[in-house]
Amino acid sequence: MIQIKINKLPKSELEIEAQLEANVLEALFPKALKNISENIEMDGFRKGKVPENIILSKVGELAILEEAAEIAINENYPKILEENKIDAIGRPSITITKIARNNPLEFKIKTAVLPEVNLPDYKKISQKTISDISAEDKNIEVSDQELENTIMDIRKSRAPKINMQDIAKKDEPTEENKNTEEVKLPEVELPELNDDFVKALGPFKDVADFREKLKENIKLEKINQAREKTRLKIIEAIIEKTEAEIPEVLIDSELEKILYRMETDISAMGLKFEDYLVHIKKTKEDLRKEFRQDAEKKAKFSLVLFEISKQENIKADTEEVAKEVAHILEHYKDADPDRAQMHAENVLTNEKIFQFLENQGK
Repeated sequence: MIQIKINKLPKSELEIEAQLEANVLEALFPKALKNISENIEMDGFRKGKVPENIILSKVGELAILEEAAEIAINENYPKILEENKIDAIGRPSITITKIARNNPLEFKIKTAVLPEVNLPDYKKISQKTISDISAEDKNIEVSDQELENTIMDIRKSRAPKINMQDIAKKDEPTEENKNTEEVKLPEVELPELNDDFVKALGPFKDVADFREKLKENIKLEKINQAREKTRLKIIEAIIEKTEAEIPEVLIDSELEKILYRMETDISAMGLKFEDYLVHIKKTKEDLRKEFRQDAEKKAKFSLVLFEISKQENIKADTEEVAKEVAHILEHYKDADPDRAQMHAENVLTNEKIFQFLENQGK
């Protein structure tokens, strides 16, 4: 029914040459004609009710054959991948090379595939990275100065806001002093650190309780930062010694994510991305070139984690995934459930992978 030939290309891509028997296209011809008829509007006929012979004369036989070919390829592409155990990624590029009535349909499909990832001894690398952490770095404490600095920041954040417009009017320079006077900002009185102040911040009994819990939170944050730093060292050491051809489609995907986040951040500041590009005198293509190396590294990062999860059979717990998906959908009403599922599985699986790598140092 279908004949195929698979050609390997550079950068983890494949070209699939395929031929479908003539009777397959012929069998789909009526369905293709019906699909086209449903979208055609003509004077004197209701939409979807134009006679087939008129449609055939209006759009031509080739257009209907191309519609039939699209149906045939969409039906057979998943079967080709499954039967030949091809791990395709991204959207394929399809080219029809031969199409005619009562003739075999010939086409080519170019697709990226998951590359072969040759990992180093990631367990040994993890163990060494963790053992290299100094005793000083492992002993995480919060100094009195750190605590006082954080308290000061909190007090400043709760201080009365200065109205800059009023200050500008009040200190507007006159002809006599406009070259000598400087606008002076008034000193803002910080709220006093007392029991009433800390109780307004949260469930604190008094200042002593606030200090104790704040110190615990600062320490927890420092521990998390140290953990993230260690994880980054581990994965970067593994990536450095990993051999893999990164498909362009994965690099492009990561580039789009980087640019999307950048555009979102700029929009959040009330700026238009196009105006920002004019200001920095760069084009979107310039940014793609600048961030390409970062995108390639991110793509390799994902491939490395995926390969470790495959080799170690690490999977996210289904109950934890369900809870995380429920949490996402509860807080983001417009979130797509399928995307939420993929995100939750990815985040929780990666967490388990890092925990596995960290445990190599114990």
